[in-house]
Formats: sequence, C-alpha cells, structure tokens
Amino acid sequence: MRINRLELSDFRNYEKQILFFHEKTNIILGNNGQGKSNLLEAIYMLSMGKSFRTQKDLEMIRFGANFLRVCGSFEKGGRTTETEVMLSGEEKKFRIDGFLGSKNADLLENVYMVVFSPEDMRIVKEDPDKRRRFMDRELFQIKPLYYKDLSRYKKSVLHRNAVLKAEIPNEDMLDVWDENLFKYGSKIIRERRYFIEKLKKISMDIHASVTDGKEFLEVSYAPDIAFAEDSEEQRDIFIGRLRECRASDMARRFTGAGPHRDDMSVFIGGMDVKRFGSQGQQRTAALSLKLAELSIIKEETGEDAIILLDDVLSELDEERRRFLIRSLSKNQVFISAAEMSAEIRESLPAGRVYFVSAGRAEPADFYGENAEDAENLFYKV
Repeated sequence: MRINRLELSDFRNYEKQILFFHEKTNIILGNNGQGKSNLLEAIYMLSMGKSFRTQKDLEMIRFGANFLRVCGSFEKGGRTTETEVMLSGEEKKFRIDGFLGSKNADLLENVYMVVFSPEDMRIVKEDPDKRRRFMDRELFQIKPLYYKDLSRYKKSVLHRNAVLKAEIPNEDMLDVWDENLFKYGSKIIRERRYFIEKLKKISMDIHASVTDGKEFLEVSYAPDIAFAEDSEEQRDIFIGRLRECRASDMARRFTGAGPHRDDMSVFIGGMDVKRFGSQGQQRTAALSLKLAELSIIKEETGEDAIILLDDVLSELDEERRRFLIRSLSKNQVFISAAEMSAEIRESLPAGRVYFVSAGRAEPADFYGENAEDAENLFYKV
C-alpha cells in the first residue's frame, strides 16, 4: 500500500500544505527543528490516530491555532481510501471515506505503517514499557479488537487503583475489578503470546541474515501472569495472582500485577542482550525486530506496510544500513535526515527528494531509473 497525497492544516509548524508523494522512496531533508519529523508524524497519525513521538495530542496543534487537520489519500488493494484526522481541544474526530468516527480504533485496518526511530533502535536496552509499546503497536494494526481490549484493561486498572487509594479500600469492589482485569487481561496475554511466537521465528531468520549466520537471536514473551490455554485454568492463575498481591497493592495503593507489567526477553547465543550485549548487538537485534514487524503485517494482511525512517540511518553503521535498505524494496518508504550522501541515495529505489525549512516542504529533484513525471508530484499551498 502507499500514500499518494497528504494535506496539512495547522499541524505542528505546518500552517497549510498539500504534498504528493512518490510511490517508492521519499527523502525528507532539512536542518534540525525545521519540520522533517513533523511530516512523518502527520503521516503516522493517519494510521494510528496518534503520534509516535508524544502522548499529548495538543502538542501537535500549531502554536497560535486551536484546530488541526491531517488528510491523506491511500492506495490499498487496488482501491483508494481517504482518511482524515481532526483535533480541536480535547475532541478528536476521524473521517474514513466520508464516514465519521470518534475513536482511534475506527482508523485501524485502514492503513498499515511501521516507524523506525532512534528510540526504536534502543528498544532492546530500554525499559519494559518500550517493549510493551512495540508489541501493542503491531497488534493494534493486525488485531483491531486488541486495541479495544487493551483500552478496557487500562481503564479497569485505573478504577482498581482508585479503590486502592481510598482510606479504607472496599475489598468487594476490588473483587469486581479483579474479574474485569481477568476478562480483558487474559485476552491481552493470549494475543501477545501469539505475536511473540510469530516474531520469534521471523526475527531469528532476519538476524541470521544480518550477521551472516554468526549470531543466533531468540525472542521470548515474559508475561507477568502465566498463560494457560484453558480459560478456567487461566482464571485461577490470574485471579489467584491478584489475590496474592492484594495486601501489597493496598499498602502501595496501586495494582502491581498484570499484563501492564509484561516484558519481552531478547537473547543472542543465550546471552541477555539488554544486560550484556554490545551497542552493536542491541541495535542489530532491534533492527531484526522492526523488520520482522513488516513481515508479520504482510503475512497477516497481504499488504506491504508504509515505512517511516525518522532520522534512523545515522543510528546504523554501513553494513546494517545496507541491509535495511535492501529489505525495503517492496515498500513505500519515507526517510528523514539532516543530510544524505550520494552513495546512500543511489542505493535506494527510485524516488523523490523534499527539502524542509520552517514548516514548508519543497519538492526538489527526482532520482533513479524510471523517475515519474514531475507534474504528478507538484505541491500546492
């Protein structure tokens, strides 16, 4: 799939602009702070309804404005889809082919994207919440019901925590929220386990290719509450764990057990990469995990996801950079960078370069074989 057209109104430092993109490679160049990442962030919003850079939606509204709008035209499976995100104050709305929605879940299954950022390259060594976010972001796209289950689970945790913060917690109410945590949490555990099983095989093969078979990558799911195939057994395990933790939860006034404490373990040759891996090994493992995302989306949906490389090429050495570029030949790719050597550009599929300055993207030259006619990719105010 690919995005053909993007329209921005009062998004970050972009006041108004319409851009038409190349079907393969789009290189976004400019100095720091000019709006390169903002452009990729806007494209990502049309997939997930939120940013990959901040949890605060209001930060994306241009300073001095009170409303933002992002609209994109996508081609998927031989048909065109129009997707629009509008944000005014705390109110967010979506429009898909003219139909209005008000929840992020309304966007899912329409556009598939994978983002590579410097933060993603550090996913192996950072805190567990980054790895949970990695699992969740992928599952949102291939299992839209997972988004609803996770949202309901998180709300249940908040309600349970509110009970725990009372001067004298009501244990009958804790029982009620324990059942809710099990109802949605058990689904989360099942889907994350399913995802990691697929990720394990694919990332192992990719990592072997990156390292010429010199290293063996193994990924495993580390659930905070053990998984059981039988639903009654799962309930006994889940509720039993919450009951065991109840005294400490009441003392600390928050819920200390559940899928919100899950993690993902990454090993190379039996070595814990987070604790003992070199920086190069950590980044190679992260690269393998991110590329595995693309394969899983293709396998589950039949579509080649759009790829956003947000200033990430500088995070990789020459060998890993070459491998990444070779792996992207079937996808539409957006690459933001402060600068790019002619050698790297020539190694990429044919495409288009855009220069960004002060919230304005100016289409520049085409490059590569069979470059399209410039009239198809002009920009408008």
